[in-house]
Amino acid sequence: MRSAGLDLVKWVAIVTMVADHLRFIWPRAEGLFILGRLAFPLFCLAIAVNVGRRHGGALSTGVNLRYLGAMLVFSVVSEWPYRWLDSGSQTFSVMPTLALGLLVVLGVQQHQVAARVLGLVALAAAALFSERLMYGLAGVLLPAAWLMARRLGALTWLLPCLLAMAGNLTNGWLREHPLAPFTLLTLAAAALAVPFGCLLLRRDEWRVPAVGRWGYLFYPVHLLVINALI
Repeated sequence: MRSAGLDLVKWVAIVTMVADHLRFIWPRAEGLFILGRLAFPLFCLAIAVNVGRRHGGALSTGVNLRYLGAMLVFSVVSEWPYRWLDSGSQTFSVMPTLALGLLVVLGVQQHQVAARVLGLVALAAAALFSERLMYGLAGVLLPAAWLMARRLGALTWLLPCLLAMAGNLTNGWLREHPLAPFTLLTLAAAALAVPFGCLLLRRDEWRVPAVGRWGYLFYPVHLLVINALI
């Protein structure tokens, strides 16, 4: 069943992602970078919720295959628009990170050997190519951390907070200036995305438009539009 709270999480993730990317049009709007730190943890929350809805069992269900297929296809489709917009980037777009994160969290959720093996392969690939992944290995682990925190509660909520912050420290400038006010605000925003996401998820009484499969296409299209406006 569709969850209004989950759709709200997706909408806030989309809006904050677009706000972050508007810096390509207004480079001096540095505050948009801090606001944009909410986006990635919220997208990871959406993945964790979608996977957590299904009990451990068959990996090769139609739902799982469509989910994995869409993530993999748009990992490829999104790379050229991302590279066109930010030709100096040393990483892939965010989509491969999310796709690997999906495989890892499926390996945690599903009981099948195939799911566990694919999850371990994805984890190994993330560790090997961490420098080429946006948010690095920490970003790949974040959906699984969300799933575990939602299951176990208590101190496990620290794990997604720490991984959200660690993912942002793959940014060279932030890593080299750990005590700069800008860095501290950035890390605080990333950590606060976790309780903020939980709050959004509980707002099932709010009526918000559904985020359907068009959400996959939105990512590369909005990159193209921003590039056209520069």
